[in-house]
Amino acid sequence: MKRENRTFDELQVGDAAELKRVCTADDLFVFATASGNHNPAHLPGYDLNRDGHPDEVTAPAMWVGSLISAVLGNILPGAGTLYRAQTFEFLGRAKAGDDLVARVRLVEKRDDGTVVFASSVYRDEPEELLLRGEAVVSAPRTKFQYDEHDIPGLLVQRHRHFDALVARAEPLEPLATAVVAPEEANSLGGALLAARHTLITPILVGARDRIAAAATAIGESLDGIEIIDVADHGAAAHAAVDLVADGRAKAIMKGHLHTDELLRAVLRKDRGLRTGRRLTHIFVMDVPGVSHPLLVTDAAINILPDLATKVDIVQNAIELAISLGIEQPKVGVLSAVETVNAQIPSSVDAALLSKMAERGQITGGLVDGPLAMDNAIDIAAARTKGLVSPVAGRADVLVVPNLDAGNMVAKQLTYLSHAEGAGLVMGARVPIILTSRADSAKARLASCAVAAIHHARMAAKAEEMQHQ
Repeated sequence: MKRENRTFDELQVGDAAELKRVCTADDLFVFATASGNHNPAHLPGYDLNRDGHPDEVTAPAMWVGSLISAVLGNILPGAGTLYRAQTFEFLGRAKAGDDLVARVRLVEKRDDGTVVFASSVYRDEPEELLLRGEAVVSAPRTKFQYDEHDIPGLLVQRHRHFDALVARAEPLEPLATAVVAPEEANSLGGALLAARHTLITPILVGARDRIAAAATAIGESLDGIEIIDVADHGAAAHAAVDLVADGRAKAIMKGHLHTDELLRAVLRKDRGLRTGRRLTHIFVMDVPGVSHPLLVTDAAINILPDLATKVDIVQNAIELAISLGIEQPKVGVLSAVETVNAQIPSSVDAALLSKMAERGQITGGLVDGPLAMDNAIDIAAARTKGLVSPVAGRADVLVVPNLDAGNMVAKQLTYLSHAEGAGLVMGARVPIILTSRADSAKARLASCAVAAIHHARMAAKAEEMQHQ
């Protein structure tokens, strides 16, 4: 959008302009970062009056005042305007979610090149005056045009999808979870954090002395938490699977041991957790700027999956996506191209998976492929390529060709796009929470929330089938 200023000579007393703006939580994070004002009264998630519920977020008064500057600098007089003075009288408070209108009206032109504007900010519908004052500015002397889209945009690194998942899981019954070898700070801390949020009831399986040392290192108490003392990691994994087989645990969480040690126990023939479907790993990614959780699979277990394995990879991801509230998941099967090329096996597999979904061999979601990464997640890229599909540009699930590709996609999202990734293994009798030593506390918490939500849906589904 082109902007053109009004010079001092063009301005007339009575000239007026306004700007409408929705106050969002992201605006408040940006203002806090830019100003250095981190007052919790102006940030989401704090309970200052200690009533057990987060307070309604009040916008900083000076953020509201800054809307006057936006009108003066963008519209009237526009580019080249410089402040000389500003007074404010604050009559009300804006809240996150309010529709606001900032207005200025020229009341005086002075011989020194300055102009005086009456200024005000209203809450819209119903109209309520929040601020009034007077601005004195030096008006521009020369004409200037600019394109407002030339200014770089900002992306707030905020993980609202994970916050929503945790909030959804907290009222559920805590998931009894066998935590295998939580013998260092991150793995133990993640389990205890999830317990504090009532997502899981942990049963710690590992070397008691190492678990106690880890608790001391992070200043946590183990009072009231069951510990099963098993020094060897392989034996601890088998003990955790026994807890599931005996009905005492409804999920397994990986601690400080190798994934293959854990999965060996899960896949054992005697009292193991096999279901007939292959184990597959799913990253649930919270990517700043993406309006929904993005699932990436398989990036941790199946190295070079064949077509039959990819069928299970897709079906497991659809099941999890439905649990997370996506009614009909849109699955984009990735390749380097969006057309079938016999020389690129992943494009052939993608086309076959798409056709299998059409024929009911994969159920519950919409599956399309091959799709390149850009036209799987970006609607403009899909339109540019002429792709007409309910999935292209709108994918909720990304199915990668192999483990190499999946690992790269997930880590690029994490380290370049500042995403957080929750990890879950599907295809066993119970959810397996698979976290990494590099995972943040938020990612570990979200992994437990995803497991609790999925278990609750599957348990409700099983109970419903029993009553039919």
